[in-house]
Amino acid sequence: MSLVSVFRRSIAVVGLAFALVVPAVAEPAQPLVSPQWLKERLSDPAVVVLDVRSALDGGGAAAYAAGHIPGAVHSDYDKAGWRVTRNGVPFMLPSLPELEKLIGETGIDEDSHVVIVPAGVHATDFVSAARIYWTLKVAGHPAVSILDGGYAAWKAASYPIETKINPPSPKIFTAKLDTSAVAEAPAVEAVEQA
Repeated sequence: MSLVSVFRRSIAVVGLAFALVVPAVAEPAQPLVSPQWLKERLSDPAVVVLDVRSALDGGGAAAYAAGHIPGAVHSDYDKAGWRVTRNGVPFMLPSLPELEKLIGETGIDEDSHVVIVPAGVHATDFVSAARIYWTLKVAGHPAVSILDGGYAAWKAASYPIETKINPPSPKIFTAKLDTSAVAEAPAVEAVEQA
């Protein structure tokens, strides 16, 4: 065996060992994903499908029970605590402990890829999904997407639907607050006065 053959085999063995030891780099989370993209990843244990239908879009727990994307867990946007009233001001961001509890109780941790599923029936339900997207990003979650067209687009594609209630498997989520996307009252007042 020539020295070149030994060298090539050594490089191949080192490359294979490196590939087995170093984890694969996951694709970055896109803000919007298609129903087909989600369908292809439903069996991925890292993907958490978060159905956020609520009374605001004519949905809620009853709509979820009547049919949802297989494996999806339900977290009612209007009732679950994604926005709170603080000091008499409604629709505020929950506190850090409230966020960690809410996110963890929905079965989300830092390794999850969260796909938020609005109803897909009106612009207001996309606003709800965008608000949860923003909340998760402010909490420091690295991988969050919204299902483009929501549940309505999933149904329109004739993809599988289930009625089995999927209770979330609670996880521990540790928030890393990213305040760069949050405006405090003094900053807003300064812009109003300018």
